[in-house]
Amino acid sequence: MSVKSTVRSAGRWLGAGVGLAAGAYASYVAYAWLTYGHARPAATAEDRDSLLDRFIPTYEVAERHQIEVNAPAATTFEAATHLDLLASPVSRAIFRGRELIMGSQGRPVAARGSFLEQMTAIGWGMLAEVPGREVVMGAVTQPWRADVVFRPLRPEDFAAFNEPDYVKIVWTLRADATGASTSVFRTETRVATTDAGARARFRRYWALASPGIILIRRLSLGPLKADAERRARAQAADESFERDEWGSLDA
Repeated sequence: MSVKSTVRSAGRWLGAGVGLAAGAYASYVAYAWLTYGHARPAATAEDRDSLLDRFIPTYEVAERHQIEVNAPAATTFEAATHLDLLASPVSRAIFRGRELIMGSQGRPVAARGSFLEQMTAIGWGMLAEVPGREVVMGAVTQPWRADVVFRPLRPEDFAAFNEPDYVKIVWTLRADATGASTSVFRTETRVATTDAGARARFRRYWALASPGIILIRRLSLGPLKADAERRARAQAADESFERDEWGSLDA
């Protein structure tokens, strides 16, 4: 096969791939638009979250993701709080794409600190916490703006907030034990708007942005699982070493 024919063949495959990706994106945009405001409740009792119900009991969007982890719940939760959303090249590309499309000046997440510290630094506030198991974060914002500003509220003020033209968002990091050394990591995001204008603006924004947002969340599950299981193995090795040390001293 000549160089020219190889290049032409590669170009056709690349064009086909781009076409498929564009078609998939367009299909999901249409799906997000048509299903907006019809968020389904959690399917099982294990998936339900009473902490979230305190702040947004009725919502227009609900996104839930989970993964089984071979690590204790506390270890999984610790890994979740140190998650690095920008570790993935795809995630970085999606964030950069939004900046370019929206004309944003960019507002990078702080490079230092845990994931929760980074989120707090850009405006998210802690609404509730079960130490070592779950944290609920929330903010009010106008995500359709080029440079998004997240505004934290006191937990006692969040549910009643109704200032016009705003979106209320809450999300969780949660680890539930399924055994002594196994767990399920769950994350849920809920959205509610404060008036018809905000609902219309956010519906347009969500239809266009949700494919990238959801992809980032799904891409984060694999690295989180790997990190939690690495931490669990390290903890088990440390405990085994300590037992051996004490055993040699007793002998």
